Amino acid sequence: MFEPTAPREAPIHPLALRLSGKAVLCVGAGAVSERRVNQLLEAGAQVTVIAPAAVPGIEELADAGGLTWLRRGYGPGDLEGMWLAHTATGDRELDARVSADAEGLRIWCVNASDHAASSAWTPAVARTEEGITVAVTAGGDPRRAAGLRNAIALAADTGLLPLRRRRAGAGSVALVGGGPGDPGLITVTGRRLLAAADVVVADRLGPRDLLKELDPSVRIIEVGKAPGDHLASQDEINAVLVREARTGNRVVRLKGGDPFVLGRGGEEAAHCRENGVAVEVVPGVTSAVSVPAAAGIPVTHRGVAAGFSMATGHDELTELPARPDHTLVLLMGVARLGRNTATLLGRGLRPDTPVAVIERGWTPDQRVTIDRLDSIAATAEAIGVANPAVVVIGDVVRLSPHAAGRLAPAVPAPGRQPLPVA
Repeated sequence: MFEPTAPREAPIHPLALRLSGKAVLCVGAGAVSERRVNQLLEAGAQVTVIAPAAVPGIEELADAGGLTWLRRGYGPGDLEGMWLAHTATGDRELDARVSADAEGLRIWCVNASDHAASSAWTPAVARTEEGITVAVTAGGDPRRAAGLRNAIALAADTGLLPLRRRRAGAGSVALVGGGPGDPGLITVTGRRLLAAADVVVADRLGPRDLLKELDPSVRIIEVGKAPGDHLASQDEINAVLVREARTGNRVVRLKGGDPFVLGRGGEEAAHCRENGVAVEVVPGVTSAVSVPAAAGIPVTHRGVAAGFSMATGHDELTELPARPDHTLVLLMGVARLGRNTATLLGRGLRPDTPVAVIERGWTPDQRVTIDRLDSIAATAEAIGVANPAVVVIGDVVRLSPHAAGRLAPAVPAPGRQPLPVA
């Protein structure tokens, strides 16, 4: 006689249960049972716990009327009328008896002592901010299931999974600072909103690679602006944001750096509010600090520079501090580099003050040019320095590894001590 050999563990059939109003028995009242009881109560189940003693959490729920606690051991007839059972007494023989009794009554039972012999498993569950329920069994291994669940839920909430948000009626606008260009430097909230967007209104700067990961149904509206070459005026951009949101779309205005640092985000937010459109602002990593960091330049450093000023390099240079121990960071300042350096020299800043120009910071083709204040403009013109670029002026430039062999090391100001070198 031929008897086929059954696999050690047959494949499971995933199933979701609606337990609202259904009677569920939990045998055992320890830490494992407490976690399961809370999940069952959240699902609306009518829970009965059988155990001589209980952890404080279950005891408090019983005292508050959230569940029924029978302060005794498990006995015959306790499973009558139940839809589901869970046993986690810590006694493998008792758990096996409860499981066998449930099997005889055709009641699904989760046996916490032996997942291989259990007729049902409780998955590790997470519910994301977008209303997605993640349930992982991982072959019955609870620790592995919890780890996988957490990874999947994190990926969903941070936009790493291409999951679209459910339509909620009214449209909205999110002004998202994308950082200096490296996709890894956008915030978790910014990436999640980008993954859930219906429409993305994009600048030419920022994390452009993230646009390639969007669902094909997401519309991308390019409004990038470069010196002398504007795809859209600011008024046109404002109108696009309001128009798209009013049609019910979730709009993400993806901007380079931070939307409130020379990004005109304040104007866009005000225009949305004036037109009754809900708007939120997600800060980003500003290029004023992050791009110098990409070249190894801290905008402040103990004993070298105690503060910094950021500007566009227009008329405000006549008002800002002009000394080597106060860092100046100029955005969009390549075209005016010669004029700006002349202004600073005229204000008494030393000719040998170090200057760095960092082009395309945080991208594979980043380039760092370092020279003296009195010669950086000629050097930049000779090698074809171009935007996007950040200009850093001050003694902190000497701290950059790119300055080695070109500039003297930074000298602490009198009375100040530099940071120890590791």
